[in-house]
Amino acid sequence: QLQLVESGGGLVQPGGSLRLSCTASGVNLAYYAIGWFRQAPGKEREGVSCISAGGSRKNVEDSVKGRFTISRDNAKNTVYLQMNSLKVEDTAIYYCAARSVAHCSGYEPIRYDVWGQGTQVTVPA
Repeated sequence: QLQLVESGGGLVQPGGSLRLSCTASGVNLAYYAIGWFRQAPGKEREGVSCISAGGSRKNVEDSVKGRFTISRDNAKNTVYLQMNSLKVEDTAIYYCAARSVAHCSGYEPIRYDVWGQGTQVTVPA
């Protein structure tokens, strides 16, 4: 049974960087597309980035384009989200989620089968 665990969140000053990790256990993550989502207080969960199972296709939402980079190391069963030039508005709980297909197809939560517990990212004003 696939389980996902996020790590790497924390408190960082505006303009700083963090790298989030999403590590899988139970199955080989290489067969799954992985999305990163975030949810800020009082707001709906939003998709941030997605990577196909093989890693060749990546989507990045406009709100983080040029600042966030998604990557994966299937040998380590891990997907990463490198976040640079962080802004106050990036403050949120960040979640990774797996689709049991190879490709990304939008960010509707119902399309994702397994979710991690989330990791908090705080960028103070």
